Amino acid sequence: MKGRIEGKTVPVVGILGWDKKSNDTLAQLESIPGNISHPDTFSFPVMYKEVPGACYQTVVVNPDKGVQDAMIKSARMLEEAGVHAIMGNCGFDALFQKDLAEAVRVPVFTSSLLLVPLVYRMFAKARNIGIITADKPFLTKEHLQAVGITDEIPIRISGLDKTEEFQKIRSDINATLDVEKLEKEVLHLAEELVREPTQIVAIVLECTDLPPFAAAIRKSTGVPVFDIVTLAYMVYEAISGNRWSYSPIE
Repeated sequence: MKGRIEGKTVPVVGILGWDKKSNDTLAQLESIPGNISHPDTFSFPVMYKEVPGACYQTVVVNPDKGVQDAMIKSARMLEEAGVHAIMGNCGFDALFQKDLAEAVRVPVFTSSLLLVPLVYRMFAKARNIGIITADKPFLTKEHLQAVGITDEIPIRISGLDKTEEFQKIRSDINATLDVEKLEKEVLHLAEELVREPTQIVAIVLECTDLPPFAAAIRKSTGVPVFDIVTLAYMVYEAISGNRWSYSPIE
């Protein structure tokens, strides 16, 4: 599949999304620009594909084999539709990285956690990489190993489960989100991470709902911040970039 930007035909990235029929999807966060589900987040075309049964409970809390199978089926449907790469809409999809990548022929990047091994090698070994996740108790060693985060890589993890605002919308789909309060709570988590003696030199945002706050985190902490959006643009440049081409590319 190809979309159009400024009169040019360009590749499309497929996004595996949660089941909108579920009441367990953190839908309040989707209205914030920078969120993976917001239409203005990407300057390139994307195609969303809902995964039946996928929600917070079946992806984060209790990863479900049936949902993994549904993701594989949905990924194949996106590939058949012609997308050039496929991404997940939740960092906890890291658990499904290997099986999804093996199921299709296009690049698959399920989680910003894939960036951690790369970011780690940008700095001295004695330094730590900070991770801010949606729900720390459920981010297991299995998730980390699935994307190449070995015991060799020093990480420090903080979770939104410690914040009032995230927990409010997590437990009540009808709750009104206070974006300013959530941003303050997220900044507090980030500032705690980088406080000495942790020696955090970079932060990776696991949660795909956090990119809207990445700029504020960079300003507040003074360290590089990586997330699913920065990864998406890197992948898109890899599959579509032609800035340095010596000949015209249609």
